[in-house]
Amino acid sequence: MQVLKFGGSSVANAENIGKTISIILETVKKDRTIVVASALGGITDILLKSGALAAAGDEAYQEQLQIIEQRHLETVKELIPLTSQSSVLSMVKRSCNEIEDICKGVFMLGEMSERTKDRIMSYGELLSTQIISGRLKTLGVDNIWKDSRTLIVTDSQFGFATVDFLTTNKKITDFFSTTSGNLFILPGFIASDSKGLTTTLGRGGSDYTAAILGAALDANLVEIWTDVSGMMTADPRIVPNAKSIPRISYQEAMELSHFGAKVIYPPTIQPVMNKRIPVWVRNTFAPQDAGTVIETSVDRNGNNIRGISSINKIALISLEGSGMVGIPGFSKRLFEALSNEKINVILITQGSSEHSICVVVDESNIAKAKEVVDLAFDYEIKTGKVEPLVIEKSLSIIAVVGDNMKSHPGVSGKMFGALGRNGVNVRAIAQGSSERNISAVIGSADVKKAINILHEEFFETTYKQLNVFIAGLGNVGSRLLAQLMQQEKYLEEHLRLQVNVIGFANSRKMVFNDEGIDLGNWKAELEKGEQMNLEKFIDTIRSKNLRNSLFADVTANDEVAKCYGQLLEKSISVVACNKVACSSPYEYYKKLKRLSTEFNCQFLFETNVGAGLPVIGTLNDLLRSGDKVNKIEAVLSGTLNFVFNNYNGENGFANVVKQAQDEGYTEPDPRLDLSGTDVMRKIMILAREAGEKMEMSDITNHSFMPASCMQGSVADFYTAMAKEEAHFKKIYEAAAKENKKLKFVASYENGKAFVGLQHVGAQSDFYHLYGKDNVVLFYTDRYPNQPLVVKGAGAGAEVTASGVFADIIRASRM
Repeated sequence: MQVLKFGGSSVANAENIGKTISIILETVKKDRTIVVASALGGITDILLKSGALAAAGDEAYQEQLQIIEQRHLETVKELIPLTSQSSVLSMVKRSCNEIEDICKGVFMLGEMSERTKDRIMSYGELLSTQIISGRLKTLGVDNIWKDSRTLIVTDSQFGFATVDFLTTNKKITDFFSTTSGNLFILPGFIASDSKGLTTTLGRGGSDYTAAILGAALDANLVEIWTDVSGMMTADPRIVPNAKSIPRISYQEAMELSHFGAKVIYPPTIQPVMNKRIPVWVRNTFAPQDAGTVIETSVDRNGNNIRGISSINKIALISLEGSGMVGIPGFSKRLFEALSNEKINVILITQGSSEHSICVVVDESNIAKAKEVVDLAFDYEIKTGKVEPLVIEKSLSIIAVVGDNMKSHPGVSGKMFGALGRNGVNVRAIAQGSSERNISAVIGSADVKKAINILHEEFFETTYKQLNVFIAGLGNVGSRLLAQLMQQEKYLEEHLRLQVNVIGFANSRKMVFNDEGIDLGNWKAELEKGEQMNLEKFIDTIRSKNLRNSLFADVTANDEVAKCYGQLLEKSISVVACNKVACSSPYEYYKKLKRLSTEFNCQFLFETNVGAGLPVIGTLNDLLRSGDKVNKIEAVLSGTLNFVFNNYNGENGFANVVKQAQDEGYTEPDPRLDLSGTDVMRKIMILAREAGEKMEMSDITNHSFMPASCMQGSVADFYTAMAKEEAHFKKIYEAAAKENKKLKFVASYENGKAFVGLQHVGAQSDFYHLYGKDNVVLFYTDRYPNQPLVVKGAGAGAEVTASGVFADIIRASRM
C-alpha cells in the first residue's frame, strides 16, 4: 500500500487537478494506492469567511457562497465530459445547498460555534475529492471514494481534534482488508467524534490524514505532493539561495515543521515515525525533481545543521520577581494558568538564578495570557514578590535544526556570533538537551536579515554577499564603481565575496535596487533615480535592514558625515573617504569609534590621511602589537607636494594650483589644501589614532598663504593668487638660494602638533618626494632612530578609490 496526499495548490483548479491525476495514473500502476486531497486552493478560507460574515449578520456571506459554488461547477465542467457531468454536478449543488442552510442558521443565530465551523470547513475536501474521483471514472479508472469521517475517530475538541488511534486504526484496517479495489480517494483534514459529529485535524491536517492512514496500514511509503520540490534549507521566499534537502530525519523534519516550515504539517511525522514509514515530499508541478525523503536515519551531509526556520507573530511573556527565588511551584502555577485557558507555550527559558521565567506564546493569546497569569499570581503581585506579567510583542523565533549538532561544539557560537556582527538583538534563547534545535527570539523586523545571515554562515560555500551603499559619484566615486565592476570575478573566485551595490546617490539623484545596481550602466540608472534627499537615503538604508551592510561615503559633505551614527547603530559598517567626521570635535570621533565597537561593525577611514596608502592601518598595527608612537613627521598633502614640485618661480603659482585641481588632486575647494587645513585634519586624525585627545585648535598652522587669497569664492581665490605672485616667488627663491626644496610638513610629538612650509635639504627623507607623493615617518619605541616609512602617491581619484575599495574588502572580512 502507498498513500499519496495532494495539497491545495495541487488541486487549486482544473489544470492542476489534471497534473495530479497524471501522477495518480502513473503511481497506481506500482501498488495499491490511497489518494488524500485537500480542498481546492483558497476554498477553506472562503468557507471560513462565509461563516464569519454570516455570524456577523452580514448578508455578503451569500456572495462568498456563490463564489464557492461557481468554482466547483466550473471545475467539474472543465474536467468531466458533458455526458458524465450530471451526477457530479448534482453532488456539488447538493453540497452547496447544505453549506447555505448551515450559514443561514449561523446568520439567524448571530454566532458560529467551533463545531459549526468544522462542519462548514469540511465541505472543501468533500467536494474536491468527489470531483477527482469523478474525473478518474470518466478516464476509465475504477476507484472508491470513501468519507474519512467514517474511518478517523477523534475527541470532540472541535477545530483541533485529537485522534483516537485505537479505534481509528481498527476502522481503517477493517475497511481496507474487506474492500477490494486498487485505488481509493479520501478527503483529508476531516474526521468525526464518537457521536458522528464532524471534527477537523487542524489547518494543514490533510498531511496528517495521509500519515494516519499510512501508519494504520503499514504502508510502504507516504508521498506528500505540494508546490515545492521538497523541504529546503530555508524559506526560498526569504533566502533566494535556499537549497533542497534530499534526505532528512523524522526528528529534524518535526523540528523544522514546528518552527514554521510550511511544507509539511507538524503532527504528520509522529504516526509514520513510529512505524518507520518513509515520507517523500514531492512537487506536483515538477514530478521529475528528487524532492525530500523523511526517514529514520540520514547520513551526514557535511553540515552540522539541516535547515533554518522561523515562527512569526509571537509574544514573549516574562514573570519576574525576587519572591520566585528558591520557591518551588512557580513554574507549575504559570503553566497551569496558561494550560487551563488552552494557551499553547511555544518556547520556554529560565535563568539559573530563578529570578525570572520567560515563555513564548502566539501573539493572538497575549491579552488572555496576561489576564490569567496576573490573576494566578494576584497575591504575589500585590505584596511585591512578583512583578505584573511583562509582555513584548512584534517578535519572532528563528531556529537552526540538525541532528549533527549534538555534541559538536561551536554551532551556538557561530550562530550568535553571526547574528551579533549584524546587529540582530537576541531576546531569549532555548536549546533542548537533544541538541537538535537552537532557538532564538528576535524582533520580527530582523527575521529576513537573520535567516539570510544564518543561511550564509552555515550553508553558503560559494560566496559571502556584501550589500554596499555609496554616497558620492564624482571623480573618486565613479572610479570606485569601475574598480568594483572590474574586480567582480576576482572577488568571487579568490575571496568568495560578492559585492552588491544596492544603493547610491550624488547631490541630485538616488537609486536603490535590492538585486544590485548594474555597474556597467550606472549613469543611466542614476538618471532614472528619484530626487536625492539625504534623510530619506539614510532612512532607506536603515529600513532595508540587509545583512552585511556597508555605507561608503565618497563625499566631502558635512551633513553626510553627521549620519554615520545612525548607520553604525544599525550595525551598518561605514567606510569614510570624507574627512569631516574624524576631524570633527573629539567627542564625536570617539562616539563613532565606540558605536562601531558596541554594534559589532566597522568604522574605517584609511583614505582620510594618505589616499590609498596604508598609513592608518600601519599605525594601528604598531599600536596593536604593543609599540608606542613617540613622533610622527609627514608630508600629507599630495596637492601641496604636487604644487611645490612643479612651481619654479616662473610658471605662475595660480597656474600650478589650477593644474593640480584639473588633475583631481585637490579638495573640491582648493583653499582647504593651500591653507593647510586639510593637512591639519590629517595629522590630527593620526594623533587621535595614536591615542591623543586633540582638537583642530590644538594644532599650530604656519600658513604661507596671504590673507587676501582666502576671501570670497574659489574664482576670487585664483584671482588673488595671481596678484600675489611676487609673494610666492619670494618663498620659492628663498629655498632655492639654500639649495633646498619647499615641503609642507606636519609634525606630532609629545602631545603637540604643527603644520607649515619648510625648507628641506638633500639629507631629509622629504627631499626626494616627487609628483603628488606623500610620506609618513613613524618614530616609535621599536623604530627610535630609523623611522618606519610609508611612502607613495597620496592624491588622485584612482588611488583614493582603491583605498576606499580596500577598506570595503577589509570590512567584509572582519
